[in-house]
This record gives sequence, structure tokens and C-alpha cells, in this order.
Amino acid sequence: MSTADKKHKTRRVYFQRRVDAAVDHLRPQRWNWTVVVTPLDRSISRQAGDSLTREKLRGLRFFWLDGLFASISDSFYISFVPLFALAFGATNGQIGWLTAVANLLGALAFLPGARLVERVGKRNPVVIWTGGTVMRLTLLVFALFPFFVEQPQVAIILIIILEGIRSFAGNLGNPAWTALVADLVPDSLRGRYFGGRNFAMGLAALLVAPLAGRLISMGNNLTTTDVFGYQLVFFFGFLFGMVSTYLFYRIGEPPSRVAPATEIDHGSVLQIVRSSPGYVGLVASAFVWNMGLQVAAPFFNVFLVSELGASAATVGLLAAVAGLTALLGQRYFGRTLDTKGSFWVMRVTGFLIPFAPIAWMFVTTPWQVVPINTVVGFLWAGYNLANFNLLLDMTPDSHRPRAVALYQTAVFSSAVAGPLLGGYLADAIGYQVIFFISGAVRMLGIILFVLFAQRPYQTHHRSIAAGLSGT
Repeated sequence: MSTADKKHKTRRVYFQRRVDAAVDHLRPQRWNWTVVVTPLDRSISRQAGDSLTREKLRGLRFFWLDGLFASISDSFYISFVPLFALAFGATNGQIGWLTAVANLLGALAFLPGARLVERVGKRNPVVIWTGGTVMRLTLLVFALFPFFVEQPQVAIILIIILEGIRSFAGNLGNPAWTALVADLVPDSLRGRYFGGRNFAMGLAALLVAPLAGRLISMGNNLTTTDVFGYQLVFFFGFLFGMVSTYLFYRIGEPPSRVAPATEIDHGSVLQIVRSSPGYVGLVASAFVWNMGLQVAAPFFNVFLVSELGASAATVGLLAAVAGLTALLGQRYFGRTLDTKGSFWVMRVTGFLIPFAPIAWMFVTTPWQVVPINTVVGFLWAGYNLANFNLLLDMTPDSHRPRAVALYQTAVFSSAVAGPLLGGYLADAIGYQVIFFISGAVRMLGIILFVLFAQRPYQTHHRSIAAGLSGT
């Protein structure tokens, strides 16, 4: 081959690579390449025992980006919905109803969501049209209705209704989302992959939550109303949420590990219970834990604003403190999960988190929350990561949408009475009482988890291992 031919071939290969790179659908964003591919190296792929096809790798990358933009969307508004109602003059009782109605409608959505995915047969479209579209359209309505509604009590009722619709639509797609994720992410990659994905989501929350608080303060100062700043953050939440919806749409429908069940009845529910040791204990402990959580959860920020005089910007900054330490928690617990297991992480974090609401009993200025959020952000990162992995591990592949729906229904059902009780006690006695009750009930929940979820599951698997080894 002549020198001229070699140069021509070199130029042709160079330009072909440029074209391939430009149209490479495996790289939705080049800037995220190294971050997303880190947990997917060859050694981890061999551990997974599951060949990472080009299509699955593409789905993993879009799923990573979906989580990033979903976190940006949530961080703009999620901490400020009760404060939005408070700006219209809502009482603690009405804020309790706000959370209770959302949790009630959320609880009612899970089983229909499981039936919906079973009927449709595909998970991705269900997620797109429920949580991806309807849920995020409610954010746009949140942003616009104050232009047309002037009566405060009517506005408060609308906020309660819209929050209920948002919760119902989001949870309607939850069983489909969980089943899709279980097929998308290989088992042995889950600790590192979700740790890395959650790290990116936490970083987004760390940056956006203070920005949202600042936008609220600036927006309210620009107008004569106390709600325009909240309208801004709802609008930005809608915009970034729709980007997340588009990215999730690009994931496609990963192949299912098992054939879908043709019919689900009461017998299949019993089959889920019998084939999943510890599942009932997981559901029961989650019911108690979340009841304790919701007694106080809607009122932490309300306490800061109404009792301690904190601004929305301060609330955003305090949320950022928890977000910062959550980043460290994602990195630490993502690796720990793969070495010590989900039960170890769940047990350790679960026994420490209940002390956080107890510490709130002694808060007298907003900045005393900083050390509390510093610790609790780190711990919640590990708890949520372990809890999600346990839910995937302890639900059978064949009926995962229904099993997830039963679990989430129990969680949200318990969260109906909690806010109502918390709102009543906060008005009648004071916030310190609900903080104490929250910590005590959470501690009871984690004790039930160890006794009735962890032990049956581990005993069952030890007996299987003994049988396989012949001992």
C-alpha cells in the first residue's frame, strides 16, 4: 500500500469515527460518560453474571439522567408545598389534612397501578403517562392557579386537591417503575449503580434546594403577594420534570426476567407471602415506621417558619445541609451495601434515625438544625438505599408489581393518620410532643423489622444453603 493510500485510509477512518461518535445513541450526554460507566466496568459486569448488551447499557445511562433531572424537579418544590399552603394562611390542622389526603390517595393508587401494568403488559408507557405526565402537569397547575384564585380558603382547598392528584398519579406508576428497574439493573450492580445514581441526584438536590428557597424569597419581594416565589419554583419543577419524563421514555422496555402472570387473584397474594420469607414482616415494620415518620414530617419546616421565624431561603439552606451529607452517605453505603448487605445497613441506620426527631425537641433557633441535618442526611441515604434493595430482593420476580403495590399501600395507609394526629397535637399541645412520638414509633418500627423481616429471611436462606451443601 502506497503512502498516499495509507494517508487516505487514515483520514477515512478518522472521519468515520467522527460520524459514529456524532450519532452514537449510547451516549445521550458525553459529559456524563465517565460517571455513568464507572459502575459498569468489566469486573463488575462479570460479577453481575448478566451480559450488558448495548441496549441495556443505553437504558442504564438514560435511567441515570432521568434520576438527575427528576431530583432537580423535586428539589425545586417538594420541601415547600406545606409552606405554600402556610402562605395562604393554612393552620397546622389543614397542613395535616394536606399530607393525609395525599397519602390516602397515594395508598389507593398502588393496587390499581399493579393491575394497570398487568393489563397493559409494558411498564415504560405506564410510568410515562402516570408519574411522568399527569403528576408533573399538576405542578404547572400549582404555578398558575394563584393568578385566578384570590380567596385564601379556596386556594388551600385547591392545594390539598392538587397534592392528592399528584400523589395518586405518581404512585399509580410506582409498581411499573419498580418492576422495570428490577429488570434494567443487574442484581450485583445495584449497590454501586444506585449509590452512584443517588449521589448525582443528591448533588442536584444540594444545589437546587437553596436556589429554590432563594427564588421564593426574591419572587415574593418582587410582588405584593406572598406566593409568587412559590409559583416560580413550581414552574421550574414542571420544566425539569418533563425533561426527566423524556429521558425515561428513551429507556424503552427492558426484557422481563419472567413471563408476566396471566391472572392475579387472592391466591397469588398468598403465594407472594409464602414464597417471600420476611415479606410480611417488612410490610408490617414499614407500616409502623412510616406512621411514626408522618406524625412529624409535614411539620418540621412549618415549625421553622411559624415558631422560629425562618425564611424560605433558610429552609432551603438547611435542606442543602442534609443533601450534602447524603452525598457522602450514597458513596459510603453504596459500597457497604455490596460488602455487608442490605440488612446490615438497614439495621444500623434504622436504629440511629429515630434520635433525630428527639433532637428537634431542643431546637430554639433555625441554625441548631444544622448538626441534626448533617447526621440525618448521611443516615437516610443508607436507609433508603437499603430499603429499596430489600424490596427488590424480597419480592418474587413473577408478581413483583403486585408485591410492591401491597408494600407501598401499607406504607401510605399508615401515613394517613400520622399527619392528622400530628396537626391536632401541634395545635393543642405543641410541636415537641409530636417530635417525641415520631422518634418513639420509628424505634418500634425498626425493632419489628429485625424480629419479623430480617430473621425469617435469613433463616430461610441459611436452610437453603444447608440443603445445597448437604449438611
